[in-house]
Amino acid sequence: MPLSMYDATVPVLQRALGNLDALLVKGEEYAAAQGLALSELATARLAPDMFPLTGQVQSASDSAKFAVARLTATEAPSFADTETTFEELHQRIAKTLAFIASVDPAGFEGSETREIVTRSRRGERHFVGQSYLLTFALPNFFFHVTTAYDILRHKGVPVGKSDYLGAF
Repeated sequence: MPLSMYDATVPVLQRALGNLDALLVKGEEYAAAQGLALSELATARLAPDMFPLTGQVQSASDSAKFAVARLTATEAPSFADTETTFEELHQRIAKTLAFIASVDPAGFEGSETREIVTRSRRGERHFVGQSYLLTFALPNFFFHVTTAYDILRHKGVPVGKSDYLGAF
């Protein structure tokens, strides 16, 4: 049986978002042990022109929800991008996971050839579903999850590859 678009999307996003949530917990534990303000981690960034940790989590969330919505031709929920605390970041991830879980798997049927159009300040990009998922949506999603991991690691949070990948 070939790999379905649902299987290539939903479990992958759910797992990585769960792992991202666990990375945030490790950040909270580290901050508490070091007497570090959580706001210092939340606003940390790798370079001046990059999003801080909060923006990376928001972008990972957006990438996940928009991928699912675009592939299933449904409407993604709108989140205001106002999270500033770890508690709010955990809530954002939970809302994203709830949306992903709410989408009917049947909605993915035929999505490999569905036309997907994304819009940004750089203009429109046109894809078919499979190409959108494999060359844009997942790489973009993992860029933000990885960058969130990197920010925590850069700030001294003791996370490693096994934390990023999660339990099997």
